Amino acid sequence: MRIRERNRLKTAADVALPFLVALFLAGLVDDSPGIGDTERIVGILAALVQGAALWWRRSHPQIVTAIALAGGLVIALVAPDGLIPFAGLVAVFTLAANRVPRISLFGLVGLVALSALNFGTATDEEATFVMVFPFVAWVLGEASRRAVSEASRRAVADERARIARELHDVIAHSVSVIVIQAAAADDVFDEHPDQAREALRSIEGAGREALAELRRLLAAVRLGEGDGDPLRPLPGLDRLDELADTMRTAGLEVTIDRDGLAAARLPAGVDLSAYRIVQEALTNTLRHAAATRADVTVRATDGVLELVIHDDGHGAGAGSFAAGSGAGRGIAGMRERAAMLGGTLETGPPAGGGGFRVHARLPLGEPR
Repeated sequence: MRIRERNRLKTAADVALPFLVALFLAGLVDDSPGIGDTERIVGILAALVQGAALWWRRSHPQIVTAIALAGGLVIALVAPDGLIPFAGLVAVFTLAANRVPRISLFGLVGLVALSALNFGTATDEEATFVMVFPFVAWVLGEASRRAVSEASRRAVADERARIARELHDVIAHSVSVIVIQAAAADDVFDEHPDQAREALRSIEGAGREALAELRRLLAAVRLGEGDGDPLRPLPGLDRLDELADTMRTAGLEVTIDRDGLAAARLPAGVDLSAYRIVQEALTNTLRHAAATRADVTVRATDGVLELVIHDDGHGAGAGSFAAGSGAGRGIAGMRERAAMLGGTLETGPPAGGGGFRVHARLPLGEPR
């Protein structure tokens, strides 16, 4: 429940920031002396538009920055007493946090130019002081972007190591089966040749499965140190109901819909990775999306395993100050896991609907 409380507080803060900026700028214009009614109305409208635009600062940072700078220019012309372009600072910070410098620097240049207008209406000391703020906002945003990028790289590396460990266990199981069946075939080779042939067939099947999983294993960088109980059986899609019960206990209502799984033979690596993708998607939903419900669909058709996780939250950090917090790192790990199996993963708001959607496609055939 603490996670849900934090999500509610975060959502309230996301809503409050655009509202407070709009209210502050509108009050600044309204209190400015010596301006006419027309200029006052234009300035207040510019303030409200800037504040409203900040709600989309993460999903459309370039457009929001342009709106904030244009609105800031209007306010600077009708109410020159407002020295600091607050909406522009928020917009440029978010732009730098979400886009590389070759894009975000354009926003910084525009904000510096807007702040430089103070040299015509304020003292040199005041104008110089205000000129520092755009650089501070950009530097903080760029630092946030770099930190998130580095965290995403670490998440991918950790996911690769985790996949390698898990597939190592799968292969070890297959090799153990081969050894046991080979010993059994040797014991009955002369007296019961039919049983020996059956054991050899089992060896062939286990060997093929081990080779398929080995191809996936070789895509990983290296084996890492284990972080779980090595004696605990590796999870698969048959444990989705247990996962759903855990999420319900934490306050997220989860439904599971299975289609075609009974007739499909899932390779051990695919089964394991599919479970991990669903687990990570639901964990992201619980921690970051402020959702109350998530629907999980698992479908096996035409040699492909499809996973769809759709929640009713506000998406992976929508409206937050900077992109790619914990949800972003989780998405990077899921995408890496799908790619190592030769599959794909798509994320984002569904077309024509709300919430957030994770859609993974994992091939059931032998990887190339």
